[in-house]
Amino acid sequence: MNPTLNNLQPYPFQKLSKLLDGITPNPSLTPIHLHIGEPKHPTPNFICQELINNLDGLAHYPTTMGAKWLRTSIATWLMQRYRLTAIDPDTEVIPVNGSREALFSFAQAVIDAHTAQPPVVVCSNPFYQIYEGAALLAGATPYFLNTLAKNNFALDYTQLTADIWSRTQLVYVCSPNNPTGRVMTMDEWQQLFALSDRYGFVIASDECYSEIYFDEDHPPLGALEAAHQLGRNGFPRLVVFSSLSKRSNVPGMRSGFVAGDAAILKKFLLYRTYHGSAMNPVVQAASKVAWADEQHVIENRRMYREKFNKAMIILAEHLPITMPDAAFYFWVKTPISDVEFTQKLYRDYNVNVLPGSYLAREAHGVNPGENFVRIALVAPLAECVEAMERIKDCCI
Repeated sequence: MNPTLNNLQPYPFQKLSKLLDGITPNPSLTPIHLHIGEPKHPTPNFICQELINNLDGLAHYPTTMGAKWLRTSIATWLMQRYRLTAIDPDTEVIPVNGSREALFSFAQAVIDAHTAQPPVVVCSNPFYQIYEGAALLAGATPYFLNTLAKNNFALDYTQLTADIWSRTQLVYVCSPNNPTGRVMTMDEWQQLFALSDRYGFVIASDECYSEIYFDEDHPPLGALEAAHQLGRNGFPRLVVFSSLSKRSNVPGMRSGFVAGDAAILKKFLLYRTYHGSAMNPVVQAASKVAWADEQHVIENRRMYREKFNKAMIILAEHLPITMPDAAFYFWVKTPISDVEFTQKLYRDYNVNVLPGSYLAREAHGVNPGENFVRIALVAPLAECVEAMERIKDCCI
Protein backbone atom coordinates (compact mmCIF):
# COMPACT_ATOMS: atom_id res chain seq x y z
CA MET A 1 0.00 0.00 0.00
CA ASN A 2 1.02 3.61 -0.54
CA PRO A 3 2.84 4.49 2.70
CA THR A 4 1.69 8.12 2.56
CA LEU A 5 -1.82 6.88 3.39
CA ASN A 6 -0.53 6.54 6.94
CA ASN A 7 -0.05 10.32 7.05
CA LEU A 8 -3.75 11.02 6.62
CA GLN A 9 -5.61 12.06 9.75
CA PRO A 10 -9.14 10.86 10.56
CA TYR A 11 -11.74 13.01 8.83
CA PRO A 12 -13.40 15.60 11.13
CA PHE A 13 -16.71 13.74 11.19
CA GLN A 14 -14.95 10.53 12.22
CA LYS A 15 -13.34 12.44 15.08
CA LEU A 16 -16.70 13.93 16.00
CA SER A 17 -18.33 10.50 16.04
CA LYS A 18 -15.61 9.24 18.36
CA LEU A 19 -15.96 12.32 20.60
CA LEU A 20 -19.69 11.75 21.03
CA ASP A 21 -19.51 7.97 21.30
CA GLY A 22 -21.02 6.83 24.59
CA ILE A 23 -22.86 10.10 25.24
CA THR A 24 -26.63 9.74 25.40
CA PRO A 25 -28.34 12.90 24.15
CA ASN A 26 -31.39 14.34 25.87
CA PRO A 27 -34.17 11.93 24.81
CA SER A 28 -36.88 14.58 25.23
CA LEU A 29 -35.47 16.63 22.34
CA THR A 30 -35.45 15.69 18.66
CA PRO A 31 -31.95 15.66 17.17
CA ILE A 32 -30.85 18.61 15.02
CA HIS A 33 -27.77 18.17 12.86
CA LEU A 34 -25.77 21.31 12.07
CA HIS A 35 -22.32 19.73 11.83
CA ILE A 36 -22.23 18.73 8.14
CA GLY A 37 -22.34 21.30 5.34
CA GLU A 38 -24.88 19.34 3.31
CA PRO A 39 -27.60 21.51 1.75
CA LYS A 40 -31.11 20.53 2.87
CA HIS A 41 -33.22 22.87 0.75
CA PRO A 42 -35.31 21.04 -1.87
CA THR A 43 -33.75 20.35 -5.25
CA PRO A 44 -35.58 22.48 -7.84
CA ASN A 45 -38.15 20.48 -9.79
CA PHE A 46 -36.90 21.61 -13.20
CA ILE A 47 -33.48 20.06 -12.47
CA CYS A 48 -35.08 16.78 -11.42
CA GLN A 49 -37.23 16.79 -14.54
CA GLU A 50 -34.21 17.36 -16.76
CA LEU A 51 -32.56 14.30 -15.22
CA ILE A 52 -35.65 12.24 -16.04
CA ASN A 53 -35.87 13.65 -19.56
CA ASN A 54 -32.34 12.56 -20.36
CA LEU A 55 -32.14 9.05 -18.92
CA ASP A 56 -31.30 7.71 -22.37
CA GLY A 57 -27.89 9.31 -21.84
CA LEU A 58 -27.06 6.35 -19.61
CA ALA A 59 -26.58 4.30 -22.77
CA HIS A 60 -23.49 6.30 -23.78
CA TYR A 61 -19.97 6.74 -22.47
CA PRO A 62 -19.29 10.38 -21.60
CA THR A 63 -16.19 12.18 -22.77
CA THR A 64 -13.75 13.49 -20.19
CA MET A 65 -14.08 16.98 -21.63
CA GLY A 66 -17.86 16.94 -21.36
CA ALA A 67 -20.36 18.15 -23.94
CA LYS A 68 -19.69 21.43 -25.71
CA TRP A 69 -23.17 22.70 -24.76
CA LEU A 70 -22.44 22.17 -21.06
CA ARG A 71 -19.07 23.91 -21.25
CA THR A 72 -20.72 26.78 -23.11
CA SER A 73 -23.40 27.05 -20.43
CA ILE A 74 -20.72 27.22 -17.73
CA ALA A 75 -18.66 29.76 -19.68
CA THR A 76 -21.74 31.94 -20.18
CA TRP A 77 -22.50 31.81 -16.45
CA LEU A 78 -18.90 32.71 -15.60
CA MET A 79 -18.91 35.73 -17.91
CA GLN A 80 -22.20 37.00 -16.52
CA ARG A 81 -21.43 36.30 -12.87
CA TYR A 82 -17.88 37.68 -12.85
CA ARG A 83 -18.16 40.31 -15.59
CA LEU A 84 -15.56 38.62 -17.79
CA THR A 85 -15.20 39.73 -21.38
CA ALA A 86 -14.52 36.19 -22.57
CA ILE A 87 -13.75 32.66 -21.47
CA ASP A 88 -13.14 29.86 -23.96
CA PRO A 89 -15.36 26.81 -23.32
CA ASP A 90 -13.00 24.67 -25.40
CA THR A 91 -9.79 25.42 -23.50
CA GLU A 92 -10.63 27.18 -20.23
CA VAL A 93 -13.50 25.06 -18.80
CA ILE A 94 -13.73 21.38 -17.80
CA PRO A 95 -16.81 19.85 -16.14
CA VAL A 96 -15.96 17.76 -13.05
CA ASN A 97 -17.80 15.38 -10.73
CA GLY A 98 -18.16 17.92 -7.95
CA SER A 99 -15.44 20.22 -6.69
CA ARG A 100 -14.18 17.73 -4.09
CA GLU A 101 -12.79 15.14 -6.50
CA ALA A 102 -11.31 17.85 -8.69
CA LEU A 103 -9.62 19.66 -5.78
CA PHE A 104 -8.01 16.37 -4.80
CA SER A 105 -7.01 15.18 -8.25
CA PHE A 106 -5.67 18.59 -9.22
CA ALA A 107 -2.80 18.28 -6.77
CA GLN A 108 -1.92 14.88 -8.19
CA ALA A 109 -1.56 16.47 -11.63
CA VAL A 110 0.23 19.65 -10.53
CA ILE A 111 2.76 18.53 -7.93
CA ASP A 112 6.25 17.54 -9.12
CA ALA A 113 7.63 15.41 -6.29
CA HIS A 114 10.98 14.91 -8.07
CA THR A 115 12.41 18.36 -7.42
CA ALA A 116 15.65 18.90 -5.51
CA GLN A 117 13.78 20.56 -2.65
CA PRO A 118 10.66 18.83 -1.24
CA PRO A 119 7.54 20.46 -2.71
CA VAL A 120 5.15 22.48 -0.57
CA VAL A 121 1.38 23.00 -0.74
CA VAL A 122 0.03 26.03 1.14
CA CYS A 123 -3.49 26.49 2.45
CA SER A 124 -5.31 28.55 5.05
CA ASN A 125 -5.88 27.14 8.53
CA PRO A 126 -8.59 26.06 9.44
CA PHE A 127 -9.33 24.46 6.10
CA TYR A 128 -11.26 21.93 4.04
CA GLN A 129 -9.47 18.68 4.82
CA ILE A 130 -9.23 17.56 1.20
CA TYR A 131 -6.42 20.07 0.62
CA GLU A 132 -4.14 18.38 3.15
CA GLY A 133 -4.89 14.87 1.93
CA ALA A 134 -4.33 15.89 -1.68
CA ALA A 135 -0.97 17.43 -0.80
CA LEU A 136 0.25 14.45 1.19
CA LEU A 137 -0.74 11.86 -1.40
CA ALA A 138 0.90 13.95 -4.14
CA GLY A 139 4.18 13.81 -2.23
CA ALA A 140 4.13 17.38 -0.93
CA THR A 141 4.33 18.90 2.54
CA PRO A 142 1.38 21.05 3.68
CA TYR A 143 2.14 24.47 5.18
CA PHE A 144 -0.56 26.55 6.79
CA LEU A 145 -1.53 30.21 6.95
CA ASN A 146 -3.44 30.73 10.20
CA THR A 147 -6.57 32.84 9.80
CA LEU A 148 -7.28 34.54 13.12
CA ALA A 149 -10.15 36.53 14.58
CA LYS A 150 -7.83 39.42 15.47
CA ASN A 151 -7.13 39.90 11.74
CA ASN A 152 -10.75 39.29 10.68
CA PHE A 153 -9.61 35.89 9.38
CA ALA A 154 -7.59 37.49 6.59
CA LEU A 155 -4.75 35.68 4.83
CA ASP A 156 -1.40 36.81 6.22
CA TYR A 157 1.20 35.72 3.67
CA THR A 158 4.07 36.91 5.90
CA GLN A 159 3.62 33.85 8.11
CA LEU A 160 5.74 31.84 5.65
CA THR A 161 9.40 32.43 4.89
CA ALA A 162 10.87 33.06 1.46
CA ASP A 163 12.38 29.55 1.61
CA ILE A 164 8.93 27.99 2.01
CA TRP A 165 7.46 30.12 -0.76
CA SER A 166 10.33 29.13 -3.07
CA ARG A 167 9.38 25.44 -2.58
CA THR A 168 5.64 26.08 -2.97
CA GLN A 169 4.08 24.51 -6.05
CA LEU A 170 0.39 24.88 -5.21
CA VAL A 171 -1.71 27.17 -3.01
CA TYR A 172 -5.29 26.30 -2.07
CA VAL A 173 -7.54 29.20 -1.17
CA CYS A 174 -11.21 29.04 -0.30
CA SER A 175 -13.36 32.13 -0.83
CA PRO A 176 -16.01 32.38 0.54
CA ASN A 177 -14.12 30.48 3.18
CA ASN A 178 -15.07 27.25 4.87
CA PRO A 179 -15.42 27.59 7.85
CA THR A 180 -14.98 31.33 8.53
CA GLY A 181 -17.30 32.64 5.80
CA ARG A 182 -14.79 35.32 4.84
CA VAL A 183 -14.45 36.57 1.25
CA MET A 184 -10.98 37.44 0.00
CA THR A 185 -10.42 41.11 -0.85
CA MET A 186 -8.86 42.47 -4.02
CA ASP A 187 -5.78 43.38 -2.00
CA GLU A 188 -5.37 39.77 -0.86
CA TRP A 189 -5.74 38.54 -4.43
CA GLN A 190 -3.23 41.08 -5.70
CA GLN A 191 -0.67 39.98 -3.09
CA LEU A 192 -1.25 36.32 -3.90
CA PHE A 193 -0.90 36.90 -7.65
CA ALA A 194 2.35 38.78 -7.01
CA LEU A 195 3.70 35.84 -4.98
CA SER A 196 2.65 33.44 -7.76
CA ASP A 197 4.45 35.58 -10.33
CA ARG A 198 7.57 35.65 -8.18
CA TYR A 199 7.71 31.98 -7.17
CA GLY A 200 5.81 30.28 -10.01
CA PHE A 201 3.25 28.33 -7.99
CA VAL A 202 -0.29 27.47 -9.14
CA ILE A 203 -3.35 28.85 -7.33
CA ALA A 204 -6.37 26.58 -6.81
CA SER A 205 -9.34 28.72 -5.80
CA ASP A 206 -12.17 26.76 -4.17
CA GLU A 207 -15.34 28.81 -4.72
CA CYS A 208 -18.09 26.27 -4.06
CA TYR A 209 -19.85 28.70 -1.66
CA SER A 210 -19.73 31.66 -4.05
CA GLU A 211 -23.50 31.80 -4.56
CA ILE A 212 -24.53 31.77 -0.89
CA TYR A 213 -24.41 35.44 0.06
CA PHE A 214 -26.72 37.98 1.65
CA ASP A 215 -26.75 41.16 -0.44
CA GLU A 216 -28.11 40.63 -3.94
CA ASP A 217 -26.33 43.76 -5.12
CA HIS A 218 -22.89 42.70 -3.89
CA PRO A 219 -21.93 39.13 -4.85
CA PRO A 220 -18.55 37.91 -3.56
CA LEU A 221 -15.44 38.73 -5.55
CA GLY A 222 -14.11 35.70 -7.42
CA ALA A 223 -10.58 34.78 -8.46
CA LEU A 224 -11.22 35.02 -12.20
CA GLU A 225 -12.93 38.36 -11.67
CA ALA A 226 -9.98 39.67 -9.64
CA ALA A 227 -7.51 38.47 -12.27
CA HIS A 228 -9.55 40.06 -15.05
CA GLN A 229 -9.79 43.40 -13.25
CA LEU A 230 -6.03 43.34 -12.70
CA GLY A 231 -5.36 42.70 -16.39
CA ARG A 232 -4.07 39.15 -15.93
CA ASN A 233 -5.04 37.94 -19.38
CA GLY A 234 -5.36 34.18 -19.70
CA PHE A 235 -5.52 33.75 -15.91
CA PRO A 236 -1.85 32.72 -15.51
CA ARG A 237 -1.33 29.88 -13.01
CA LEU A 238 -4.90 30.26 -11.75
CA VAL A 239 -7.62 27.61 -11.73
CA VAL A 240 -11.04 28.04 -10.10
CA PHE A 241 -13.24 25.23 -8.76
CA SER A 242 -17.00 25.61 -8.44
CA SER A 243 -20.02 23.42 -7.92
CA LEU A 244 -23.79 23.17 -8.19
CA SER A 245 -24.09 21.38 -4.84
CA LYS A 246 -24.63 24.43 -2.64
CA ARG A 247 -25.83 26.80 -5.38
CA SER A 248 -28.63 24.55 -6.63
CA ASN A 249 -29.11 22.08 -3.74
CA VAL A 250 -27.94 19.05 -5.73
CA PRO A 251 -25.03 17.61 -3.69
CA GLY A 252 -25.92 14.10 -4.89
CA MET A 253 -25.52 15.05 -8.56
CA ARG A 254 -21.77 15.61 -8.11
CA SER A 255 -21.52 18.37 -10.67
CA GLY A 256 -19.05 21.21 -10.89
CA PHE A 257 -16.34 22.65 -13.08
CA VAL A 258 -12.78 23.90 -13.18
CA ALA A 259 -11.90 27.02 -15.16
CA GLY A 260 -8.85 29.15 -15.77
CA ASP A 261 -5.35 28.83 -17.21
CA ALA A 262 -5.70 26.90 -20.49
CA ALA A 263 -2.18 25.43 -20.40
CA ILE A 264 -2.73 23.97 -16.93
CA LEU A 265 -6.19 22.67 -17.83
CA LYS A 266 -4.77 20.95 -20.93
CA LYS A 267 -2.46 18.90 -18.69
CA PHE A 268 -5.20 18.37 -16.11
CA LEU A 269 -7.48 17.05 -18.87
CA LEU A 270 -4.77 14.58 -19.88
CA TYR A 271 -4.55 13.39 -16.28
CA ARG A 272 -8.34 13.08 -16.05
CA THR A 273 -8.48 11.04 -19.24
CA TYR A 274 -6.52 8.33 -17.43
CA HIS A 275 -8.16 9.06 -14.06
CA GLY A 276 -11.59 8.15 -15.46
CA SER A 277 -13.47 11.21 -14.20
CA ALA A 278 -16.05 11.85 -16.90
CA MET A 279 -19.41 13.33 -15.90
CA ASN A 280 -22.53 11.21 -16.38
CA PRO A 281 -24.40 12.40 -19.53
CA VAL A 282 -27.67 12.61 -17.58
CA VAL A 283 -26.01 14.85 -14.99
CA GLN A 284 -24.51 16.96 -17.77
CA ALA A 285 -27.99 17.69 -19.16
CA ALA A 286 -29.36 18.68 -15.75
CA SER A 287 -26.25 20.76 -15.04
CA LYS A 288 -26.70 22.76 -18.23
CA VAL A 289 -30.16 23.96 -17.25
CA ALA A 290 -29.09 24.58 -13.64
CA TRP A 291 -26.25 26.91 -14.65
CA ALA A 292 -28.63 28.74 -17.00
CA ASP A 293 -31.18 29.64 -14.31
CA GLU A 294 -30.73 32.21 -11.53
CA GLN A 295 -34.22 32.45 -10.04
CA HIS A 296 -33.87 29.28 -7.98
CA VAL A 297 -30.49 30.53 -6.70
CA ILE A 298 -32.01 33.85 -5.61
CA GLU A 299 -34.71 31.96 -3.71
CA ASN A 300 -32.05 29.73 -2.15
CA ARG A 301 -30.22 32.80 -0.86
CA ARG A 302 -33.47 34.23 0.50
CA MET A 303 -34.01 31.10 2.62
CA TYR A 304 -30.48 31.25 4.02
CA ARG A 305 -30.79 34.97 4.69
CA GLU A 306 -33.98 34.37 6.69
CA LYS A 307 -32.28 31.71 8.80
CA PHE A 308 -29.21 33.84 9.49
CA ASN A 309 -31.31 36.86 10.42
CA LYS A 310 -33.35 34.89 12.94
CA ALA A 311 -30.24 33.19 14.32
CA MET A 312 -28.53 36.53 14.87
CA ILE A 313 -31.51 37.82 16.87
CA ILE A 314 -31.54 34.74 19.10
CA LEU A 315 -27.80 34.38 19.73
CA ALA A 316 -26.40 37.91 19.57
CA GLU A 317 -26.66 38.52 23.33
CA HIS A 318 -25.23 35.16 24.30
CA LEU A 319 -22.33 34.48 21.92
CA PRO A 320 -19.82 36.74 20.10
CA ILE A 321 -21.56 35.96 16.84
CA THR A 322 -21.21 37.89 13.59
CA MET A 323 -22.62 37.44 10.12
CA PRO A 324 -20.25 35.77 7.66
CA ASP A 325 -19.44 37.54 4.42
CA ALA A 326 -20.96 34.56 2.61
CA ALA A 327 -21.47 30.74 2.82
CA PHE A 328 -23.88 29.03 5.22
CA TYR A 329 -21.71 28.68 8.33
CA PHE A 330 -21.41 30.49 11.60
CA TRP A 331 -17.84 30.36 12.91
CA VAL A 332 -18.40 31.08 16.58
CA LYS A 333 -16.08 31.50 19.55
CA THR A 334 -17.23 29.27 22.40
CA PRO A 335 -17.46 30.17 26.11
CA ILE A 336 -15.64 26.93 26.99
CA SER A 337 -13.39 24.70 24.88
CA ASP A 338 -14.83 23.80 21.50
CA VAL A 339 -14.73 20.09 22.34
CA GLU A 340 -16.50 20.53 25.68
CA PHE A 341 -19.07 22.86 24.14
CA THR A 342 -19.81 20.33 21.40
CA GLN A 343 -20.24 17.53 23.93
CA LYS A 344 -22.47 19.63 26.20
CA LEU A 345 -24.64 20.80 23.33
CA TYR A 346 -25.09 17.23 22.13
CA ARG A 347 -25.66 15.70 25.57
CA ASP A 348 -28.04 18.30 27.02
CA TYR A 349 -29.68 19.76 23.91
CA ASN A 350 -29.36 17.10 21.17
CA VAL A 351 -27.74 19.50 18.69
CA ASN A 352 -24.71 18.49 16.62
CA VAL A 353 -22.04 21.06 15.68
CA LEU A 354 -18.41 20.59 14.67
CA PRO A 355 -15.46 21.53 16.91
CA GLY A 356 -13.28 24.09 15.16
CA SER A 357 -10.08 22.40 16.29
CA TYR A 358 -11.06 19.39 14.15
CA LEU A 359 -10.89 21.60 11.04
CA ALA A 360 -7.41 22.95 11.76
CA ARG A 361 -3.86 21.88 12.54
CA GLU A 362 -1.41 23.35 14.99
CA ALA A 363 0.79 25.78 13.07
CA HIS A 364 3.00 28.63 14.21
CA GLY A 365 2.39 27.54 17.79
CA VAL A 366 -1.40 27.60 17.72
CA ASN A 367 -4.44 25.67 16.51
CA PRO A 368 -6.57 28.54 15.12
CA GLY A 369 -9.73 26.45 15.31
CA GLU A 370 -9.55 25.95 19.06
CA ASN A 371 -12.45 27.42 21.02
CA PHE A 372 -14.54 27.87 17.88
CA VAL A 373 -17.36 25.74 16.50
CA ARG A 374 -18.75 25.57 12.99
CA ILE A 375 -22.53 25.73 12.80
CA ALA A 376 -24.04 24.89 9.42
CA LEU A 377 -27.44 26.52 8.91
CA VAL A 378 -28.54 23.86 6.47
CA ALA A 379 -31.59 22.48 8.28
CA PRO A 380 -35.08 23.84 7.54
CA LEU A 381 -35.95 27.21 9.08
CA ALA A 382 -37.97 25.83 11.99
CA GLU A 383 -35.20 23.40 12.93
CA CYS A 384 -32.56 26.12 12.75
CA VAL A 385 -34.61 28.43 14.96
CA GLU A 386 -35.14 25.64 17.48
CA ALA A 387 -31.42 24.81 17.41
CA MET A 388 -30.49 28.45 18.04
CA GLU A 389 -32.82 28.53 21.05
CA ARG A 390 -31.12 25.42 22.42
CA ILE A 391 -27.65 26.85 21.80
CA LYS A 392 -28.74 30.00 23.61
CA ASP A 393 -29.87 27.92 26.58
CA CYS A 394 -26.56 26.08 26.51
CA CYS A 395 -24.76 29.42 26.95
CA ILE A 396 -26.89 30.73 29.82
